[in-house]
Amino acid sequence: QERMCLCSSFAFLVPGISLGLEVRQSPSDLFTNPDGKVQVFCTHDKTDFRLMLWYQRSPGDTALKLIGYLYHKAVSMEDQYKDGFDLTGDLGGDATKNGSLLIKHVKPGQSAVYFCAASRAQ
Repeated sequence: QERMCLCSSFAFLVPGISLGLEVRQSPSDLFTNPDGKVQVFCTHDKTDFRLMLWYQRSPGDTALKLIGYLYHKAVSMEDQYKDGFDLTGDLGGDATKNGSLLIKHVKPGQSAVYFCAASRAQ
């Protein structure tokens, strides 16, 4: 049976330049069988960055495709990802920001690098 790599990386998006913002994801690499369930976690300490965006970059493709984003507790998903993905988290308050991306049933073609980004809401 085919095993697929779901790799995560990190990025940050800010208006202008911001030094010192580190967005952390875990796990960094994950292999799973098709139909498995996978969850990737993202955290950062910048308390005024209450927008968390998730992207997918497929092998051989340089484009980052927006999966969806979390703003405070509200979730917005792109249409093509609504059935197979979920975003959860709470970006309110003054504590560390935590969010996660859940792939409900891994399918061929979802082997990709997944990026989490943090931003101030504009």
